[in-house]
Amino acid sequence: MKMTPFFQAILNRRMLICLFTGLVSGLPLYILISMLPAWLRTEGIGLKEIGLLTLVQIPYAWKFVWSPIMDAIKLPWLGLRRGWMLISQLALLLCVCGYAFIDPTDLMWVAIISTAIAFFSASQDIVIDAYRREILPDEELGLGNSLHINTYRLSGLIPGSLALILADTMPWSTVFLIIALFLLIGIGLTLSIAEPKHQLPPRPTFQSAVIEPFHEFFTRHGLRYALAVLSFMVLYKLGDNLATALSTAFYLDKGYSLTEIGLIAKHAGLWPMIIGGLLGGLIMIRIGINRSLWLFGLVQIVSILGFAWLAEAEKSLWLLALIISFEYLGVGLGTAASVAFIAKTTSKAHAATQFALFTALAALPRTTLNTFSGFFAEWLGWTHFFMFCTLLAIPGMLLLFYIAPWNGATRSIPKQPIPPKDEDSLTAKPANISQST
Repeated sequence: MKMTPFFQAILNRRMLICLFTGLVSGLPLYILISMLPAWLRTEGIGLKEIGLLTLVQIPYAWKFVWSPIMDAIKLPWLGLRRGWMLISQLALLLCVCGYAFIDPTDLMWVAIISTAIAFFSASQDIVIDAYRREILPDEELGLGNSLHINTYRLSGLIPGSLALILADTMPWSTVFLIIALFLLIGIGLTLSIAEPKHQLPPRPTFQSAVIEPFHEFFTRHGLRYALAVLSFMVLYKLGDNLATALSTAFYLDKGYSLTEIGLIAKHAGLWPMIIGGLLGGLIMIRIGINRSLWLFGLVQIVSILGFAWLAEAEKSLWLLALIISFEYLGVGLGTAASVAFIAKTTSKAHAATQFALFTALAALPRTTLNTFSGFFAEWLGWTHFFMFCTLLAIPGMLLLFYIAPWNGATRSIPKQPIPPKDEDSLTAKPANISQST
């Protein structure tokens, strides 16, 4: 029986791939933002030092610098995308295992290993994002990226929940080795999927690899619109990223144990995250990306205020579960819409470079302003800190009037010219894995 277009957008192999790319992409990041702070805090490291260590996440903000290399140079195995995936994933496996063999008080080694994880994680994200952009038709970007974000968040339960529970009964060195085993999922994914069809073949010249992706974006709809889009990508999740930067330390300071954080705080967000991710994708199919950015952004702002309420309230496991559930719903919806907008703004012809630039800008608050999150929290106190984060979320919403008006259509990307026939032979055949079932 032939499926309707709606079910074709849901029940196909591309959606299954998006589920696994989210899990693979999210795991290294959550090791850095959830597991690492918990490890250091339980070992007596101060909030300021933990906050400063967020500087190791700088590669996420600068990944567009080396993304042209991954867009232009094809490695001698597995293809343009899968070859780079495998290299990044093997390096991540070695680095996470490295935590098991260092002293947490030796912050220099902690910083070196953490920076390496951030670098290879950002590199993996470059090719995974490009792969996802190449296999998804435009009409599936909302749902596909929602599923990606859904499992991206779900992956946080491994270092942010399972690891914390295990750390209550066994040494952290053993916990890191156990968590490292989950990275084998990414290697299995890379070996089991097929290389996608590339709109343009790899062209390892400076002009085609570095200049053309940026020139195409800035001239597509004019410099003014391009700068507004880039500003929006930085500001839309600014307040949310800062509010959650020290969430684990915040829960600990409120008197919750590692087991309570692992079982309640993390799992309370599981179903809202799943519902939010799926609902967000379906809503975007129904009302479009523009209106979704407005609605999900408002929910995201309200979820930040929930942290301020939690900061003022007495210790309550029920309240903690409620606040975290709504936070996961708001962040999941907002992230799904913003990533769908980024994907829609990305040209398939320059997928790795442009997607890396846009997602790097979206991660900029997490890798720069979050560095001072510990200073802000100690200076303002937790309640005023979260109110401050709420104010930071407003400028991004105001930019929607220009780049994504409520009744406006998303600006389209001009089609790329067909490459000459002598280059066509370099283009990979369409992957069976990306075809609808």
